[in-house]
Amino acid sequence: MKLKLLIALLFVQLGYSQQRTCGMEQNMERIMNDPIARQNYLNIQARFEIELEKLEKNPNRLASPNATIIIPVAVHFPDVTAPTTCLRTLAQTQVDILNLDYNATNIDISQWASDSSNYPNVNTGSIDVRFVLANRNHPFGSNLVDGDLAVTFGTNFLGGADQDTNWSGYLNLVCRNAGTNLLGYSPLGGSPGNGQTVVISLNAFGKGAGCPGYVPRAPYNLGRTLTHELGHFFNLNHTFSNSCTNTNCNTQGDRVCDTPPSNTAVYGCPGAGVTATCNVSTLTMNYMDYTNDACMYMFTAGQATRMLAYYNAISNQFLTNVLSTNSFFTNNFSIVPNPNKGIFDIQLKSVLDDYSIVIYDTTGRTIFEKEYINNSDLNQIITLNDTMKGVYLISIRSQGDCLTKKIIIE
Repeated sequence: MKLKLLIALLFVQLGYSQQRTCGMEQNMERIMNDPIARQNYLNIQARFEIELEKLEKNPNRLASPNATIIIPVAVHFPDVTAPTTCLRTLAQTQVDILNLDYNATNIDISQWASDSSNYPNVNTGSIDVRFVLANRNHPFGSNLVDGDLAVTFGTNFLGGADQDTNWSGYLNLVCRNAGTNLLGYSPLGGSPGNGQTVVISLNAFGKGAGCPGYVPRAPYNLGRTLTHELGHFFNLNHTFSNSCTNTNCNTQGDRVCDTPPSNTAVYGCPGAGVTATCNVSTLTMNYMDYTNDACMYMFTAGQATRMLAYYNAISNQFLTNVLSTNSFFTNNFSIVPNPNKGIFDIQLKSVLDDYSIVIYDTTGRTIFEKEYINNSDLNQIITLNDTMKGVYLISIRSQGDCLTKKIIIE
């Protein structure tokens, strides 16, 4: 009997690991069957079409003359009864992944140099954006005070629904059971002004060892489920929503002309150019397909344009008073030298009293962590003993702000 149970559990694990599942279509069906939600969706889409036309007529608009786009984020763990440091760290780790993926600064995007030969006329895309956990002016009744990160626990957030106007103006990420066999879901074009959410399964949130009850499970354990679902929130469809008989890439399929046509989701981890649909190589490494986390690493330039147009359509829905005004991360840090031999300096232009430094490898394993309290030094020497050559991520955090950069150890 025990042997049979173990075999059954093994098949459950294998079944989980074989296919990515996304509930965007079911979520959109619910929205379109609600007259008020449907009209709100159509109104935003109309504004989006105007913004997309502006960008396509004037490509120079893609280079924003303003500061980096800042998006306030709130993360909710409704099934946890008490705050935990581990889950706050996991939430920040997931936000760090978004910042890397959406700015095309993720380590694995370097694979495009060799993979791109299979995809003529396709370029990687990025958005000058920074996702930041909100840290002040929290909603009434949230039990959070100024200085606390917008990470909630045990609040029965939404009561299982997919929006809550108490949290309007935030990019709301909810980590809970997303539904039978689902890793997550989002609207196709979300509305922060109505408190709509992106829902991620507790087995696909963040990366690394996770926390008790919230352990990312391979092959969806690198935080890319949220990268995928947030793409939906910013109005990207699946790359495989095309039909091979489409005649106008601007109005049919995923409506992105530089994603090769595809009508079939790709699972697992195929090599670049190995899989073909519609008589062309499938862009299997795209975040909006269904491959494993370790095998998706890029948006296209066309997708980035579409997401920027959607942000422009909803930008006034995001709150502007829930983040600290600390601009220290954008102009105060430098890492010298980089690349290095495992010894480098973190140099500050001005004193910052309290901050922390965390360095982790590409698997999410922490290799260095230190807090600097009541600190007045403008220079910190970091020594990584016996560290293997490779690319690492350094995360510098203070007062709810966080910056993640790559360092190279030679």
